[in-house]
Amino acid sequence: MSQDDAARIAANCRHYAMCKIDFLGTGLCPSAGLGNFVTYYPQGRMDVYHALAEGRIPISERLLDIADTCTLCGICDRQCYFVTGLRPMRVMRALKAEVARHRERGDVVFRPPVDDVLADLRRVVGDRWASNDPALITAYSDDPCPLTPPVPPRYVAAPRTAEEVSRIVSICKKHRLPFAIRGNGSSVMGFVMSEGLVIDLNRMREIEVDRDNWVVHVGPGVSAFDLQREARRAGCRVNTAEPSALVAANLICSGIFSLFSATYGIGADNIVDADFIGPDGESFTTNDPKGPNLFSYSPRESPSPGICTRVGVKLHPVLEDEAAVLVPFAALPEALDFARALSVRRIGLAIGIVGGEYIGTFLSPTDALSFRLKEVFSRHLGIGYLVLVIGDASALSAVRNMVPGVIDNRLFRILMLGLPNLVENEWLEAIGEMETAGQPFELLTEEGMVPVLEAALRPCAETLAQAVDEDLRSFFVELYTREEMTDLVWLNAFRILSSRMGRHKHVVAFILYVPLDKPAVIVEINESFKRIGDRYGIRNDYGFITPLDEGKRAVFEYDYYVDQTDEKERDSMRRAMPDVAQMIQSFSQRVTGVRWIRYTLNQGLCRSEQLLYGDGRS
Repeated sequence: MSQDDAARIAANCRHYAMCKIDFLGTGLCPSAGLGNFVTYYPQGRMDVYHALAEGRIPISERLLDIADTCTLCGICDRQCYFVTGLRPMRVMRALKAEVARHRERGDVVFRPPVDDVLADLRRVVGDRWASNDPALITAYSDDPCPLTPPVPPRYVAAPRTAEEVSRIVSICKKHRLPFAIRGNGSSVMGFVMSEGLVIDLNRMREIEVDRDNWVVHVGPGVSAFDLQREARRAGCRVNTAEPSALVAANLICSGIFSLFSATYGIGADNIVDADFIGPDGESFTTNDPKGPNLFSYSPRESPSPGICTRVGVKLHPVLEDEAAVLVPFAALPEALDFARALSVRRIGLAIGIVGGEYIGTFLSPTDALSFRLKEVFSRHLGIGYLVLVIGDASALSAVRNMVPGVIDNRLFRILMLGLPNLVENEWLEAIGEMETAGQPFELLTEEGMVPVLEAALRPCAETLAQAVDEDLRSFFVELYTREEMTDLVWLNAFRILSSRMGRHKHVVAFILYVPLDKPAVIVEINESFKRIGDRYGIRNDYGFITPLDEGKRAVFEYDYYVDQTDEKERDSMRRAMPDVAQMIQSFSQRVTGVRWIRYTLNQGLCRSEQLLYGDGRS
């Protein structure tokens, strides 16, 4: 492997921070607990090597430590390949080799000076947890967002308590030092960079379950995956976003939405209370009558209310008879009507409409297979959209009575584990020869098709593993032997497959609230996103829709895909953004109920009623 290959892989790190959670049961990078800064995780080492390869940073004291503490255990390869298809072990070896050459030459090791600001920070958090070392700083300097340039901070600090956060804010005020808050380094929209200080809250990971009060209190360093796992141990569920996303940050920034938002709601619906350190360094809570009103909403860009140091999140019961089905549709209008009918009737706990891009990406362990599957679903089976419904036995019985057929979890498992054979010509020819009065996908749900599919697709972990790199096949066999990896309820509660959305290219998600009782408007918005993306040569596709509040409103996501290492594609995205913004603004002005999540930033705790139904007055 050449240094160029390693540099290319490093430059393609998506910053989705999945290497910071144990989502595959592999354990975490052994050195992660030693440093806790982003730089000590595989994501950070990718950034370090990328900067080193481009000559942007010297070999420093912390860089030596970062390279030395890597054990080359291979956990990062398994995790990152599952999500992005990248092989970061090649970068880890290259980083160690570069450090070894530096030592062999006897070259100077850079030692950054300690100034007054750094000395003040270290008096609060300790010498190890505040630094201006270039190797640490580089992991906090940029992200894949095509709209924002790199912004290296002067310092990074990692407090352990709310009291330390308060003292750090006071130091920033004293030195007139700007700061930004960062959790696990997974932000991908340029919001968490600063020319001054980056405060990394990753060390604040307390989780306290209060089952009697149906609430769990968490620190700002707690990820969605880790919180969901803890809630599951208590026999409960929480409404969370992407698995590596930090719960407190999500709530404060834009509010949490998922397919479970169809029942659990958004915004303030998800919280019980929250503690903050304000811009002046003083503390306040959401229950403080003298504190700022974080439950209000104003449709304009708003400043951060402060640093959330603890949040109480609602717990929800998990039913013994929960299961999931997928209902196929050829076109979006029919899928919208069905999803709204479910929501209006309060059928199901989680409801979501996913399209071909999500279907292919979620099911497939590789890019090549996902592109092929998307074609098979649309061209050969006539599946344009799938409505996912999670519910108890009564809810799913109602769903079955409303449609000709469903893909239940048994059939889903067959399709997923038999995927390499599902996309083969022999199977497709066989499907093409079968006669049906309806859509081709109705063949899949016919009674008696299960044994036929099992014989044709030979679904098992070994079959699926044939699609991945040869040296990882035994790991994928072990992984997909686990029942949860093909369990629709588990996969949607923990959302580990959603991280694959940026596998081919970095995904830029546009999220709107839309009126679900006006399906023609939603279809028009969807088509408008596509026209703009196509006009600028940007790969694009429909994302998902989740009904809200008995089908009155919905969350709608549309995705653009950009190669973060290609300046032409980044420029195309920058040129497309004004058109996208103008299009969304136009819909917002003429259609009641259309709201862009851009104006929800830093208002994530607002009352959902005001966000969804307010007249827009402040």
